[in-house]
Amino acid sequence: MAESNPSEEYEIISQEDLADFKAAIESGNLTEAASKIQQNLDSLESAKLDIAITGESGSGKSTFVNALRGMGDEEKESAKTGVTETTTEPTPYPHPNYPNVRIWDLPGIGTPNFKAHTYLEQVNFSQYDFFIIIASERFKSNHAELAKEIQKMGKKFYFVRNKVDADLDASKKRRKLSYDEGKILALIRRNCIESLEKEDVKSGQVFLITSFQLDKFDFQLLQETLEAELPKHKKHAFLLSLPNISVKVLQKKKEALKKQALKLAALSCAIAVIPVPGLSVICDVAILVKALSNYCKAFGIDEESLAKLARKVNKPVDKLKAEIKSPLSQEISSDLIKKLLTKAVCGSLMVVEYFLSTIPLIGSLAAGGISFGTTYYMLCSFLNDLEQDAQKVLTVALYESEL
Repeated sequence: MAESNPSEEYEIISQEDLADFKAAIESGNLTEAASKIQQNLDSLESAKLDIAITGESGSGKSTFVNALRGMGDEEKESAKTGVTETTTEPTPYPHPNYPNVRIWDLPGIGTPNFKAHTYLEQVNFSQYDFFIIIASERFKSNHAELAKEIQKMGKKFYFVRNKVDADLDASKKRRKLSYDEGKILALIRRNCIESLEKEDVKSGQVFLITSFQLDKFDFQLLQETLEAELPKHKKHAFLLSLPNISVKVLQKKKEALKKQALKLAALSCAIAVIPVPGLSVICDVAILVKALSNYCKAFGIDEESLAKLARKVNKPVDKLKAEIKSPLSQEISSDLIKKLLTKAVCGSLMVVEYFLSTIPLIGSLAAGGISFGTTYYMLCSFLNDLEQDAQKVLTVALYESEL
């Protein structure tokens, strides 16, 4: 296991989180403190996020829905796609690993049954957190009218220009000598914004994407924009559900999960000082089994996620698995966690020493301090390892060609 630097790990702890942890310890009623921490964790896990994908028929809405869920168009639970309109009513597609995150494939606007002025009422607009309005060519009056109606209702919307890869390919064939990808993308972007402005919709930003390669063009910018504008509890759900398309996404997931790790360690600490023999060990193992299993899913290195990725990139799953060095690549069981706990003692003592200087009361709660330190050290250490493994898998899957 790669060694981690405790001083670097603590930098991700916000002052707010630290204050919450200190208050929980100093409250004196640690049973109540444990309950409050658990409620906080439960609220993160149960946060619902409903994303509405809309646009004209044929713009690639359903393929985009699948891409957001890390899936291709031919999998059993994929949204139906085709050259004709395949979505006739609002259809929710839960994320395969985070079912509370639902991507809604809405019927195409402008079709006989769905006109812009009545569209929002027909699709029950109030249940969505925000709308992504997709076009595959230029934005038209239907897109603009829908945006205006969404704005009246007080919801957020984002314009996405899909299928830019097709435009680039066509341009490359027509202008082999003068082809310039940057200039073509700038032209597409300007045309989109001007089309919307002609319809009296001010949009300083249109995101250019291709659903078949989310690691290209503006998808990462779209992701960062959504992340910045979502409420805190929904932001966590959104981050974890993102497809692992770049090192930056993996790093963001690690940072989010490290903040959550502090709360898990605080829960472990609070339970450890309850005078029931063996309770702390049982709870610590249960906390670690659940958390580390979730980490593997978040980084896409659990069995199911690796199998899907292998099919998507048409590479042997064993080739992807060969990049994973963490012991968590095997089944995460109580026995495995107990073995790993015995190796974490030195690191946990460093964590306790750090927090003694910050929250002296931990010193009088020896069992709680050790339990806190062990849990936090293990979670952070494995997060570092799993992120590195996920980066290697990503490199082999997306960038390394078969010999």
